[in-house]
Amino acid sequence: MREGSLEAPIRHPLDWQNPEFYDEARLDAELRRVFDICHGCRRCFNLCDSFPRLFDLVDESKSGELDTVASADFKTVVDACTLCDMCFLTKCPYVPPHEFNLDFPHLMLRYRAVEAKKQGVPAADRQLTETDRNGKLATLIAGAANWATRLDNKTMRGLIEKTAGIDRNAELPTYASQTLEARAAAHPPTRNAQSPAKARKVALYATCYGDYNDSSIGMAALHVLAANGVETKVLNPHCCGMPKLEQGLIGEVAEAARKVAAAFAPLIDEGYDIVAPVPSCALMLKFEWPLILPEDESVRKLSRATFDLSEYVVDIARKEGLAEGMTPVEGGVAFHVSCHSRAQNIGQKGAELLNLIPHADVDVVERCSGHGGAWGYKKGHFETAMKIGKPAARQLNAAGKKHVVSECPLAGIHIEQEIGQLVSETPKPERVAHPIVLMARAYGFDDKS
Repeated sequence: MREGSLEAPIRHPLDWQNPEFYDEARLDAELRRVFDICHGCRRCFNLCDSFPRLFDLVDESKSGELDTVASADFKTVVDACTLCDMCFLTKCPYVPPHEFNLDFPHLMLRYRAVEAKKQGVPAADRQLTETDRNGKLATLIAGAANWATRLDNKTMRGLIEKTAGIDRNAELPTYASQTLEARAAAHPPTRNAQSPAKARKVALYATCYGDYNDSSIGMAALHVLAANGVETKVLNPHCCGMPKLEQGLIGEVAEAARKVAAAFAPLIDEGYDIVAPVPSCALMLKFEWPLILPEDESVRKLSRATFDLSEYVVDIARKEGLAEGMTPVEGGVAFHVSCHSRAQNIGQKGAELLNLIPHADVDVVERCSGHGGAWGYKKGHFETAMKIGKPAARQLNAAGKKHVVSECPLAGIHIEQEIGQLVSETPKPERVAHPIVLMARAYGFDDKS
């Protein structure tokens, strides 16, 4: 055995269908084994709040070691994990194939799965995971939904905080009045059939956020792909299940994987590539689902066919070359590399995409935004999320660029709020929902809807 691991990390499938996975004594033993190694290492002290909480528990215990930390106190460590995967991919020297075999995020997921099986998921958290249902309803009453969730609507935000546990001070994403699927059907972009990439076909996975919250990302993607000759379709068969994964509802995530894989299978057989505009959703299709359903061939096939949106456009640029016609986007771009973009192990594809725009002037910041999905919106977590993300916001603002963009749209909203708290002067940098939006502007498409 060597100290540390120089090989590429290997992730083992989740053994969630094995009854021993839910055995509380076995779980506690594994938690203690892993936490003791973490306590001796402490390389992850500056990532999420899980590690400071763990190290404080140990340091403040009677013996100063893990043996005098009560198992009941482990929950506070688990609750702080956002499943960003950065400890596994960027910090931990003991991930497989090292014989210590540490996978901290999936251990936290196992704890939540045991908790969910034993006592269920709290009602408010359960309702927040129903993103398809919530999105379909909210788009029907988008004006009222957006009015109710505005920060300056103190009465409604107080009620939402009390009933749903969403911090009244957290900026929330708005809802669109028309879904991406509907907009794409009503206003299909004109395809450049002379482009070098004209042989490509893409099924754009709209995702919950892209379909119900901000359709501008998907519309920008469709216009960029059309300008490059790519034939496109838009589908949103079902939520990828990331919100349910965060709650430990692995069986329901597996069911979502089967539904989405079945919906995309005929298109893959017809030669379509599957492209996801939201990094968390791309991560689920490419990596998490095959670990949950390793024997499901349709899931494996979908994984092989799936690309992150920035990754796909950069692939066109490298293999066929992008269509001409882009004009410079003035003012420069401060680009935030989201955790779930990094977790895909594809490099800084968003930055590469931006640098394909003439005179883009891109500064890259690779630090956590702190939002952690629904975690960062919740009362009890929001202030911690803001603290974790402050260094990233400070660097992005200090870049002095006209635009600030993250591939993760939720991270972008959170960063915009953090910048707003850091600086009072105007004008502040413009938050752009995704790098593809700036490329679409360079091609002449500026979605102001």
